[in-house]
Amino acid sequence: MVDEATENLIRVLLVDDEKDFRTVVAKRLGLRGVSIAEAAGGEEALRQLDASPVDLIVLDVKMPGMDGIETLGRIKERFPNSEVILLTGHANARDGVEGIKAGAFDYLSKPVEIEHLYRKLVQAHNKIRRSLDEKREAAFRERIKQQMVVAERLAALGTMATGVAHEINNPLAIVQESAGWMQQILAKPEFGDMPRKADFDKALERIHRAVQRARRITQQLLQVVQTQITEMPDPATLTEVDLHALVQECISLVEQQARLKQIDIVLESPDPPPIAWTDPYPLLQVLINLVTNAIQATDAGGRITLALRASVEQVQIAVQDTGCGIPQSDLSKIFEPFFTTKGVGQGTGMGLYVSWGIVTKLGGLITVESQVNRGTTFTITLPVKN
Repeated sequence: MVDEATENLIRVLLVDDEKDFRTVVAKRLGLRGVSIAEAAGGEEALRQLDASPVDLIVLDVKMPGMDGIETLGRIKERFPNSEVILLTGHANARDGVEGIKAGAFDYLSKPVEIEHLYRKLVQAHNKIRRSLDEKREAAFRERIKQQMVVAERLAALGTMATGVAHEINNPLAIVQESAGWMQQILAKPEFGDMPRKADFDKALERIHRAVQRARRITQQLLQVVQTQITEMPDPATLTEVDLHALVQECISLVEQQARLKQIDIVLESPDPPPIAWTDPYPLLQVLINLVTNAIQATDAGGRITLALRASVEQVQIAVQDTGCGIPQSDLSKIFEPFFTTKGVGQGTGMGLYVSWGIVTKLGGLITVESQVNRGTTFTITLPVKN
Protein backbone atom coordinates (compact mmCIF):
# COMPACT_ATOMS: atom_id res chain seq x y z
CA MET A 1 0.00 0.00 0.00
CA VAL A 2 1.52 3.33 -1.13
CA ASP A 3 1.62 6.00 1.56
CA GLU A 4 0.56 9.59 0.86
CA ALA A 5 4.09 11.03 0.99
CA THR A 6 5.30 8.59 -1.68
CA GLU A 7 2.23 9.24 -3.81
CA ASN A 8 2.78 13.04 -3.64
CA LEU A 9 6.44 12.78 -4.71
CA ILE A 10 6.95 13.98 -8.29
CA ARG A 11 9.25 11.49 -10.03
CA VAL A 12 10.49 12.40 -13.50
CA LEU A 13 12.57 10.73 -16.19
CA LEU A 14 14.45 13.41 -18.14
CA VAL A 15 15.37 12.21 -21.64
CA ASP A 16 17.78 14.37 -23.63
CA ASP A 17 21.01 13.65 -25.52
CA GLU A 18 22.72 16.78 -24.12
CA LYS A 19 24.33 15.84 -20.80
CA ASP A 20 24.99 19.43 -19.69
CA PHE A 21 21.33 20.32 -20.26
CA ARG A 22 20.19 17.27 -18.25
CA THR A 23 22.53 18.17 -15.40
CA VAL A 24 21.30 21.76 -15.11
CA VAL A 25 17.60 20.84 -15.34
CA ALA A 26 17.95 17.96 -12.88
CA LYS A 27 19.72 20.18 -10.35
CA ARG A 28 17.20 23.00 -10.56
CA LEU A 29 14.15 20.71 -10.43
CA GLY A 30 15.75 18.82 -7.57
CA LEU A 31 15.81 22.05 -5.56
CA ARG A 32 12.02 22.12 -5.97
CA GLY A 33 11.61 18.64 -4.52
CA VAL A 34 11.40 16.75 -7.82
CA SER A 35 13.04 13.31 -8.01
CA ILE A 36 14.95 13.10 -11.32
CA ALA A 37 16.29 10.13 -13.29
CA GLU A 38 18.17 10.71 -16.56
CA ALA A 39 18.43 8.98 -19.92
CA ALA A 40 20.52 10.01 -22.95
CA GLY A 41 18.13 8.63 -25.58
CA GLY A 42 14.91 6.83 -26.38
CA GLU A 43 16.22 3.27 -26.10
CA GLU A 44 17.84 3.98 -22.73
CA ALA A 45 14.64 5.66 -21.53
CA LEU A 46 12.55 2.58 -22.36
CA ARG A 47 15.02 0.32 -20.56
CA GLN A 48 14.89 2.53 -17.47
CA LEU A 49 11.08 2.61 -17.53
CA ASP A 50 10.96 -1.18 -17.77
CA ALA A 51 13.25 -1.45 -14.75
CA SER A 52 11.76 1.40 -12.70
CA PRO A 53 8.55 2.99 -14.07
CA VAL A 54 7.78 6.65 -13.40
CA ASP A 55 4.62 8.60 -14.12
CA LEU A 56 6.20 11.69 -15.73
CA ILE A 57 8.66 11.89 -18.63
CA VAL A 58 10.27 15.04 -20.02
CA LEU A 59 11.33 14.13 -23.54
CA ASP A 60 13.40 16.00 -26.11
CA VAL A 61 11.98 15.68 -29.64
CA LYS A 62 15.25 15.97 -31.56
CA MET A 63 17.58 13.15 -30.54
CA PRO A 64 19.89 10.91 -32.58
CA GLY A 65 18.64 7.41 -33.21
CA MET A 66 15.11 7.02 -31.88
CA ASP A 67 13.63 10.54 -31.89
CA GLY A 68 11.20 11.94 -29.33
CA ILE A 69 7.99 11.28 -31.32
CA GLU A 70 8.84 7.61 -31.83
CA THR A 71 9.88 7.29 -28.18
CA LEU A 72 6.60 8.90 -27.14
CA GLY A 73 4.64 6.35 -29.16
CA ARG A 74 6.45 3.45 -27.51
CA ILE A 75 6.02 4.95 -24.04
CA LYS A 76 2.26 5.41 -24.50
CA GLU A 77 1.98 1.89 -25.86
CA ARG A 78 3.81 0.28 -22.94
CA PHE A 79 2.99 2.77 -20.16
CA PRO A 80 -0.39 4.28 -21.12
CA ASN A 81 -0.92 5.98 -17.74
CA SER A 82 2.32 7.95 -17.91
CA GLU A 83 2.32 11.61 -18.94
CA VAL A 84 4.94 12.99 -21.35
CA ILE A 85 6.03 16.63 -21.74
CA LEU A 86 7.90 17.26 -24.98
CA LEU A 87 10.75 19.74 -25.46
CA THR A 88 11.07 21.27 -28.92
CA GLY A 89 13.07 23.99 -30.61
CA HIS A 90 11.41 27.37 -31.29
CA ALA A 91 11.15 26.53 -34.97
CA ASN A 92 9.67 23.08 -34.35
CA ALA A 93 6.30 23.81 -32.75
CA ARG A 94 4.80 21.48 -35.35
CA ASP A 95 6.59 18.59 -33.62
CA GLY A 96 4.96 19.57 -30.34
CA VAL A 97 1.49 19.62 -31.88
CA GLU A 98 2.14 16.24 -33.48
CA GLY A 99 3.25 14.97 -30.08
CA ILE A 100 0.06 16.13 -28.37
CA LYS A 101 -1.95 14.33 -31.04
CA ALA A 102 0.09 11.23 -30.22
CA GLY A 103 -0.76 11.49 -26.52
CA ALA A 104 1.71 13.94 -24.98
CA PHE A 105 0.46 16.06 -22.07
CA ASP A 106 1.98 19.26 -23.45
CA TYR A 107 5.11 20.65 -25.14
CA LEU A 108 7.54 23.42 -24.23
CA SER A 109 10.08 25.22 -26.39
CA LYS A 110 13.80 25.30 -25.70
CA PRO A 111 15.45 27.07 -24.00
CA VAL A 112 12.98 26.04 -21.37
CA GLU A 113 12.13 28.12 -18.31
CA ILE A 114 12.53 25.89 -15.24
CA GLU A 115 9.61 27.44 -13.39
CA HIS A 116 7.37 26.93 -16.41
CA LEU A 117 8.52 23.31 -16.73
CA TYR A 118 7.95 22.76 -13.01
CA ARG A 119 4.38 24.07 -13.24
CA LYS A 120 3.68 21.74 -16.15
CA LEU A 121 5.05 18.82 -14.17
CA VAL A 122 2.79 19.68 -11.23
CA GLN A 123 -0.23 19.91 -13.57
CA ALA A 124 0.57 16.54 -15.15
CA HIS A 125 1.14 14.99 -11.75
CA ASN A 126 -2.18 16.35 -10.48
CA LYS A 127 -3.91 14.90 -13.53
CA ILE A 128 -2.48 11.47 -12.73
CA ARG A 129 -3.54 11.79 -9.07
CA ARG A 130 -7.08 12.76 -10.08
CA SER A 131 -7.26 9.80 -12.43
CA LEU A 132 -6.08 7.45 -9.67
CA ASP A 133 -8.58 8.92 -7.21
CA GLU A 134 -11.40 8.49 -9.72
CA LYS A 135 -10.46 4.87 -10.34
CA ARG A 136 -10.28 4.17 -6.61
CA GLU A 137 -13.61 5.85 -6.02
CA ALA A 138 -15.22 3.89 -8.86
CA ALA A 139 -13.77 0.63 -7.53
CA PHE A 140 -14.96 1.47 -4.02
CA ARG A 141 -18.46 2.28 -5.26
CA GLU A 142 -18.57 -1.00 -7.16
CA ARG A 143 -17.48 -2.95 -4.05
CA ILE A 144 -20.09 -1.20 -1.93
CA LYS A 145 -22.73 -1.86 -4.58
CA GLN A 146 -21.87 -5.55 -4.57
CA GLN A 147 -21.91 -5.62 -0.78
CA MET A 148 -25.32 -3.91 -0.71
CA VAL A 149 -26.78 -6.42 -3.16
CA VAL A 150 -25.51 -9.27 -1.02
CA ALA A 151 -26.71 -7.57 2.19
CA GLU A 152 -30.25 -7.18 0.83
CA ARG A 153 -30.40 -10.85 -0.06
CA LEU A 154 -28.97 -11.87 3.29
CA ALA A 155 -31.52 -9.76 5.16
CA ALA A 156 -34.36 -11.65 3.51
CA LEU A 157 -32.67 -14.95 4.20
CA GLY A 158 -31.99 -14.11 7.84
CA THR A 159 -35.67 -13.65 8.69
CA MET A 160 -36.38 -17.31 8.06
CA ALA A 161 -33.00 -19.01 8.45
CA THR A 162 -33.22 -20.02 12.12
CA GLY A 163 -36.64 -21.63 11.91
CA VAL A 164 -35.87 -23.42 8.65
CA ALA A 165 -32.58 -24.79 9.96
CA HIS A 166 -34.18 -26.22 13.08
CA GLU A 167 -37.10 -27.69 11.14
CA ILE A 168 -34.75 -29.39 8.70
CA ASN A 169 -32.67 -30.90 11.49
CA ASN A 170 -35.69 -32.76 12.90
CA PRO A 171 -36.42 -34.90 9.80
CA LEU A 172 -32.67 -35.30 9.24
CA ALA A 173 -32.39 -36.94 12.65
CA ILE A 174 -35.17 -39.37 11.72
CA VAL A 175 -33.53 -40.21 8.38
CA GLN A 176 -30.17 -40.74 10.08
CA GLU A 177 -31.65 -42.95 12.79
CA SER A 178 -33.66 -45.02 10.30
CA ALA A 179 -30.66 -45.53 8.03
CA GLY A 180 -28.57 -46.64 11.01
CA TRP A 181 -31.30 -49.07 12.11
CA MET A 182 -31.41 -50.57 8.60
CA GLN A 183 -27.63 -50.98 8.59
CA GLN A 184 -27.81 -52.83 11.92
CA ILE A 185 -30.43 -55.19 10.51
CA LEU A 186 -28.44 -55.88 7.34
CA ALA A 187 -25.37 -56.61 9.46
CA LYS A 188 -27.09 -59.62 11.10
CA PRO A 189 -25.93 -63.09 10.02
CA GLU A 190 -29.30 -64.11 8.54
CA PHE A 191 -28.97 -61.33 5.94
CA GLY A 192 -25.46 -62.34 4.90
CA ASP A 193 -26.67 -64.02 1.71
CA MET A 194 -29.28 -61.43 0.87
CA PRO A 195 -29.36 -60.66 -2.89
CA ARG A 196 -27.71 -57.34 -3.80
CA LYS A 197 -26.83 -56.71 -0.16
CA ALA A 198 -23.78 -54.69 -1.24
CA ASP A 199 -26.05 -52.34 -3.21
CA PHE A 200 -28.22 -51.78 -0.13
CA ASP A 201 -25.15 -51.09 2.02
CA LYS A 202 -23.86 -48.62 -0.57
CA ALA A 203 -27.21 -46.83 -0.74
CA LEU A 204 -27.40 -46.50 3.05
CA GLU A 205 -23.87 -45.10 3.15
CA ARG A 206 -24.92 -42.49 0.60
CA ILE A 207 -27.86 -41.57 2.83
CA HIS A 208 -25.47 -41.07 5.77
CA ARG A 209 -23.19 -38.81 3.69
CA ALA A 210 -26.14 -36.78 2.39
CA VAL A 211 -27.47 -36.31 5.93
CA GLN A 212 -24.07 -35.12 7.13
CA ARG A 213 -23.82 -32.66 4.25
CA ALA A 214 -27.32 -31.32 4.96
CA ARG A 215 -26.40 -30.90 8.63
CA ARG A 216 -23.26 -28.96 7.72
CA ILE A 217 -25.37 -26.61 5.62
CA THR A 218 -27.87 -25.97 8.43
CA GLN A 219 -25.06 -25.53 10.97
CA GLN A 220 -23.35 -22.96 8.77
CA LEU A 221 -26.66 -21.22 8.15
CA LEU A 222 -27.30 -20.96 11.89
CA GLN A 223 -23.77 -19.73 12.44
CA VAL A 224 -24.20 -16.92 9.92
CA VAL A 225 -27.49 -15.84 11.44
CA GLN A 226 -25.88 -15.78 14.87
CA THR A 227 -22.97 -13.63 13.64
CA GLN A 228 -25.43 -11.14 12.16
CA ILE A 229 -27.70 -10.74 15.20
CA THR A 230 -25.90 -7.46 15.90
CA GLU A 231 -24.37 -5.15 13.35
CA MET A 232 -21.16 -4.66 15.33
CA PRO A 233 -19.07 -7.22 17.25
CA ASP A 234 -19.08 -7.47 21.01
CA PRO A 235 -16.49 -4.91 22.20
CA ALA A 236 -15.37 -7.35 24.88
CA THR A 237 -14.00 -9.71 22.20
CA LEU A 238 -11.98 -7.05 20.37
CA THR A 239 -8.29 -6.69 21.00
CA GLU A 240 -5.07 -5.68 19.30
CA VAL A 241 -4.08 -8.63 17.11
CA ASP A 242 -0.63 -9.30 15.66
CA LEU A 243 -1.65 -10.30 12.14
CA HIS A 244 1.75 -11.83 11.37
CA ALA A 245 1.34 -14.27 14.25
CA LEU A 246 -2.31 -14.96 13.36
CA VAL A 247 -1.47 -15.76 9.74
CA GLN A 248 1.40 -17.99 10.84
CA GLU A 249 -1.05 -19.92 13.03
CA CYS A 250 -3.36 -20.30 10.04
CA ILE A 251 -0.50 -21.63 7.90
CA SER A 252 0.47 -24.16 10.57
CA LEU A 253 -3.10 -25.53 10.53
CA VAL A 254 -3.29 -26.02 6.76
CA GLU A 255 0.31 -26.71 5.76
CA GLN A 256 -0.11 -30.48 5.87
CA GLN A 257 -2.98 -30.27 3.40
CA ALA A 258 -0.87 -28.03 1.16
CA ARG A 259 2.15 -30.29 1.44
CA LEU A 260 0.12 -33.27 0.22
CA LYS A 261 -0.63 -31.32 -2.98
CA GLN A 262 2.97 -30.00 -3.23
CA ILE A 263 1.77 -26.41 -2.89
CA ASP A 264 4.02 -23.74 -1.36
CA ILE A 265 2.49 -21.28 1.12
CA VAL A 266 4.41 -18.02 1.53
CA LEU A 267 3.89 -15.22 4.06
CA GLU A 268 4.83 -11.68 3.07
CA SER A 269 4.77 -9.27 6.00
CA PRO A 270 6.22 -5.80 6.67
CA ASP A 271 8.36 -5.05 9.70
CA PRO A 272 7.02 -4.22 12.25
CA PRO A 273 4.07 -6.63 11.91
CA PRO A 274 0.67 -5.02 11.23
CA ILE A 275 -1.70 -4.72 14.19
CA ALA A 276 -5.50 -4.83 13.79
CA TRP A 277 -8.24 -4.07 16.28
CA THR A 278 -10.39 -7.20 15.87
CA ASP A 279 -11.49 -10.57 17.26
CA PRO A 280 -8.77 -13.11 16.39
CA TYR A 281 -10.85 -16.31 16.57
CA PRO A 282 -13.49 -15.68 13.89
CA LEU A 283 -10.83 -13.94 11.76
CA LEU A 284 -8.70 -17.09 11.96
CA GLN A 285 -11.73 -19.10 10.84
CA VAL A 286 -12.08 -16.86 7.78
CA LEU A 287 -8.39 -17.19 6.92
CA ILE A 288 -8.49 -20.98 7.22
CA ASN A 289 -11.51 -21.07 4.92
CA LEU A 290 -9.86 -18.83 2.31
CA VAL A 291 -6.57 -20.74 2.34
CA THR A 292 -8.35 -24.10 2.22
CA ASN A 293 -10.32 -22.92 -0.81
CA ALA A 294 -7.07 -21.74 -2.40
CA ILE A 295 -5.47 -25.15 -1.85
CA GLN A 296 -8.44 -26.88 -3.44
CA ALA A 297 -8.31 -24.55 -6.46
CA THR A 298 -4.53 -24.84 -7.00
CA ASP A 299 -2.76 -27.63 -8.84
CA ALA A 300 0.36 -29.41 -7.61
CA GLY A 301 3.42 -27.18 -7.79
CA GLY A 302 1.34 -24.05 -7.31
CA ARG A 303 1.80 -21.25 -4.83
CA ILE A 304 -0.34 -19.48 -2.24
CA THR A 305 0.80 -16.10 -0.92
CA LEU A 306 -0.56 -14.48 2.23
CA ALA A 307 0.46 -10.82 2.05
CA LEU A 308 0.03 -8.28 4.86
CA ARG A 309 -0.17 -4.56 4.14
CA ALA A 310 -0.73 -1.65 6.51
CA SER A 311 -1.47 2.07 6.49
CA VAL A 312 -2.30 4.54 9.24
CA GLU A 313 -6.03 3.69 9.28
CA GLN A 314 -6.35 0.12 7.99
CA VAL A 315 -4.63 -3.20 7.43
CA GLN A 316 -5.09 -5.76 4.69
CA ILE A 317 -4.65 -9.51 4.46
CA ALA A 318 -4.48 -10.78 0.88
CA VAL A 319 -4.79 -14.51 0.09
CA GLN A 320 -3.50 -15.01 -3.45
CA ASP A 321 -3.33 -18.34 -5.28
CA THR A 322 -2.13 -19.49 -8.70
CA GLY A 323 -5.17 -21.71 -9.19
CA CYS A 324 -7.90 -22.12 -11.77
CA GLY A 325 -9.50 -18.73 -11.13
CA ILE A 326 -13.15 -17.68 -11.11
CA PRO A 327 -15.06 -16.57 -14.21
CA GLN A 328 -15.95 -12.87 -14.25
CA SER A 329 -19.63 -13.76 -14.53
CA ASP A 330 -19.44 -15.51 -11.13
CA LEU A 331 -17.53 -12.86 -9.17
CA SER A 332 -20.64 -10.81 -8.30
CA LYS A 333 -22.28 -13.93 -6.82
CA ILE A 334 -19.30 -15.38 -4.98
CA PHE A 335 -20.47 -14.26 -1.49
CA GLU A 336 -24.09 -15.34 -1.95
CA PRO A 337 -25.39 -18.23 0.19
CA PHE A 338 -25.39 -21.67 -1.50
CA PHE A 339 -23.43 -20.39 -4.51
CA THR A 340 -20.37 -22.52 -5.30
CA THR A 341 -18.05 -23.05 -8.25
CA LYS A 342 -17.09 -26.51 -6.96
CA GLY A 343 -18.48 -29.76 -8.30
CA VAL A 344 -21.64 -31.41 -6.96
CA GLY A 345 -21.08 -32.68 -3.43
CA GLN A 346 -17.73 -30.88 -3.06
CA GLY A 347 -18.98 -27.69 -1.47
CA THR A 348 -22.02 -26.32 0.34
CA GLY A 349 -21.74 -22.78 -1.02
CA MET A 350 -21.76 -21.42 2.53
CA GLY A 351 -18.06 -20.94 3.31
CA LEU A 352 -17.59 -17.55 1.62
CA TYR A 353 -21.03 -16.46 2.77
CA VAL A 354 -20.00 -17.21 6.37
CA SER A 355 -16.68 -15.43 5.82
CA TRP A 356 -18.43 -12.35 4.42
CA GLY A 357 -20.71 -12.21 7.47
CA ILE A 358 -17.80 -12.51 9.92
CA VAL A 359 -15.63 -9.85 8.25
CA THR A 360 -18.58 -7.48 7.93
CA LYS A 361 -19.42 -7.88 11.61
CA LEU A 362 -15.79 -7.11 12.46
CA GLY A 363 -16.21 -3.77 10.71
CA GLY A 364 -14.15 -4.85 7.72
CA LEU A 365 -14.49 -5.52 4.02
CA ILE A 366 -13.72 -8.62 1.95
CA THR A 367 -13.21 -8.36 -1.81
CA VAL A 368 -12.17 -10.69 -4.61
CA GLU A 369 -10.22 -10.36 -7.85
CA SER A 370 -9.70 -13.27 -10.22
CA GLN A 371 -8.63 -14.31 -13.70
CA VAL A 372 -9.40 -17.73 -15.15
CA ASN A 373 -6.29 -19.93 -15.27
CA ARG A 374 -4.28 -17.17 -13.59
CA GLY A 375 -5.47 -17.29 -9.98
CA THR A 376 -7.60 -15.54 -7.39
CA THR A 377 -6.95 -12.98 -4.66
CA PHE A 378 -9.25 -12.43 -1.68
CA THR A 379 -8.45 -9.28 0.31
CA ILE A 380 -9.64 -8.62 3.86
CA THR A 381 -9.50 -4.97 4.97
CA LEU A 382 -9.76 -4.24 8.71
CA PRO A 383 -9.51 -1.12 10.89
CA VAL A 384 -6.33 -0.50 12.83
CA LYS A 385 -8.07 1.08 15.84
CA ASN A 386 -11.46 0.91 17.50
